Amino acid sequence: MEFASDNTAPVPAAVLETLARANAGFAPGYGADDWTRAVQAAVREAFEAPAAAVYLVGTGTAANALALACHCPPWGAVFCHRHAHVEEDECGAPEFFTGGAKLVHVPGEHGRMTPAALEAAISATGRLGVHGVQPGMVSLTNVTEAGTVYPPAEIAALAQVAKARGLPVHLDGARFANALVATGASPAEMTWKAGVDVISFGGTKNGLMGVEAVVLFDPARAWEFELRRKRGGHLFSKHRYLAAQMAAWLEGGLWLDLAARANAAAARLAAGIAAVPGAALVHPAEANMVFAALPRAAHRRLQAAGAHYYLWPAGESLEGPDDAPARCRLVCSWCTGAADVDRFLAPLREMAAAG
Repeated sequence: MEFASDNTAPVPAAVLETLARANAGFAPGYGADDWTRAVQAAVREAFEAPAAAVYLVGTGTAANALALACHCPPWGAVFCHRHAHVEEDECGAPEFFTGGAKLVHVPGEHGRMTPAALEAAISATGRLGVHGVQPGMVSLTNVTEAGTVYPPAEIAALAQVAKARGLPVHLDGARFANALVATGASPAEMTWKAGVDVISFGGTKNGLMGVEAVVLFDPARAWEFELRRKRGGHLFSKHRYLAAQMAAWLEGGLWLDLAARANAAAARLAAGIAAVPGAALVHPAEANMVFAALPRAAHRRLQAAGAHYYLWPAGESLEGPDDAPARCRLVCSWCTGAADVDRFLAPLREMAAAG
């Protein structure tokens, strides 16, 4: 009953086998190897973007922060949702790597901003001229931090607002594969065809040991990204080990198969929770994360049975009456099976049956 994070899951055998093949013999360093060139070509093909610049880094924080730094000046504002990952979970890395850009919050229910809210936030920024930050860029998260998904049409509507002001658009795609599976969209439809300029294309949360790709749809930004990546300490010497992971992941559509498994497990989990009296979903469960409110007695019973997950948001506790609800986040990974979900649901159903 491991629902703490998709980061906690093991690595698929196919990825480890490919790493073993990449480990044979010697290869040039710093991305000058055949594995890296092949992966760059595979990513371009997946995104239908033959001119895109593709770079690998080891963490999602590096991918996001470097992507933002290449598109926003130090005096700029990055418009993002109040609960965006770049706001709440990057320890100031976006501000640090951009040299001081300010994250400006855009409201919206269930982790998604609306075009009207984005327009209002942009319009309210820069009014003081030289005394205040200026509109810089827009950053979207898909899957959102609330487990919801932006379909391509909603991304395009937000990008239209940004482009009308001359602002580039970044997509934080740590769970991009899960968003694609949820919507049935293609990578191109969810990114550059919808107006996205750069994506942090995440692999770590979807089965990989540790690699993310930054895809710049404007190759004119490529050299700057290379310099920023090196200066920031994120250019790996033995680069082939990053590339080999992503090569296995992309081959034969494995990345989408893994995401589909996670999404299916989350759908089963969400349906089961919604059917239990006294339990409720906090946000629509549209990908591989489920946010739920359960009676505190149910949490205690689940944790005693060995379930691992986080109370959510931070500060939520189990202090209080047994029947008082406490919120939590449950994340399904590529290897979460139906049996795992049913084991989690069993104590809830038993409590409901006992009245």
